[in-house]
Amino acid sequence: MTWLIEFDDAALKELRKLDKQAQNEILKYLRERIATDEDPRRFGKPLSRNLAGLWRYRIRNYRLVCNIEDHRLVVLVLRAAHRKDVYD
Repeated sequence: MTWLIEFDDAALKELRKLDKQAQNEILKYLRERIATDEDPRRFGKPLSRNLAGLWRYRIRNYRLVCNIEDHRLVVLVLRAAHRKDVYD
C-alpha cells in the first residue's frame, strides 16, 4: 500500500524556508517511511486539544503536523517547522 504525500500551500512555503539539509531529511522521511508503510500512524503521535485529529511526525528538531485521510490514502502536511515554532 502506498500513501500519497501532499503539502498544504502554507506548509510548502514553510518547508522552503528551512535549510537544504533539513528539507532533504524531511522529504526523505516522508518518501521512505510514511509513503511506503501500511499505517502512517505507526511513526507519529496524535495531537490533542485544539489540534485533535491531527498527527505529528518528528524529524530531528523539526515537526510536521499532518492530517491523515484514510479514505483517499493521503497524508496532508499542514505545517513543517522547527519544534519551537510549529504549534504557534
